[in-house]
Parts: sequence; structure tokens; C-alpha cells
Amino acid sequence: MAAGCPAAYGPVVVQPEGAPERAEFDLTAARDRARREHKRLYVYLGASDCRYCRAYEAFLERHVEALRPHFAAGYVIVDLRSALTTPAEQVFLRVDGQRRSYAEFQRAIGDERARLLVYPTVWLLDAELRPLMQMPSGAGTFQTVPEQIEVLQLVQ
Repeated sequence: MAAGCPAAYGPVVVQPEGAPERAEFDLTAARDRARREHKRLYVYLGASDCRYCRAYEAFLERHVEALRPHFAAGYVIVDLRSALTTPAEQVFLRVDGQRRSYAEFQRAIGDERARLLVYPTVWLLDAELRPLMQMPSGAGTFQTVPEQIEVLQLVQ
């Protein structure tokens, strides 16, 4: 399986720009699509060389028939493709030409998690990039179909 969210989910794949000095991800097109479609954003930051990311992606692949309808009903999936070799200070997110570092982005959206870059990271955002709920990150990310569905339904 290729790195990243499985294609069956129809993710908006965002490759980093600015290498090797930085990995800059432009969320503008995905945000605009979410606005047009009146959907939320499921932003997945994974690393191509992260075993926990591969495990989550394999989980999504195994359960595509059960999960795809839940994602499709309310989310634009955004697949940000990074690597463990990219340090946090080189990760930037951009919207409408405004670039923020990973830590600045976390603060701007009110994310209460530690500012350390942990893979995989998921943000659930509305179409204005406001967080819908605090999300776990790292190895324990959604290990069962019911857990994933609860997250998509914003069950705290």
C-alpha cells in the first residue's frame, strides 16, 4: 500500500512545498472545497516512514466499506504527506497565503495538545478551520471501527 490515506476515501492529497528547507502544506483548496460542499475537514498529517501511520492507514484500508460512508457524509479528507526526518520547526501550514509554523497553527486553532510534532496527527476542523474537538495523536489513534465512527460523529 502506498503511504497516505487510502485512495478509496477520495482524500485531497497535499504534498509539501519548499523542500528541503521546509515542508509547507497549503490547506486553501481543501478549505474552499469544504466550504462549497458544506462539509468539515478531516486533516491527517502522516509520515511516509512512520510505522504508526502505516498501521492507521492499513486499518482504514481494511475497513473501507464500513468507514467510507461516514467520512463521505460529512468530511473532506485532507492527507498531508510528511516524513519523520522533517523536524517540527520545518513544518508549516498555509491558508490564503498566510503561513504558520506547526506550533503557531496549533495555537491559532486552539489545539490543546502538546506542541510536539507527533505522527499521526488528526485535526477535525469546520470549513473555517476551527477545531471541532480535541483529538488524540500518535500510536493510539482510532483502533476500532466504532471508535473511528464516534470521532467522526464528534462524540467526546
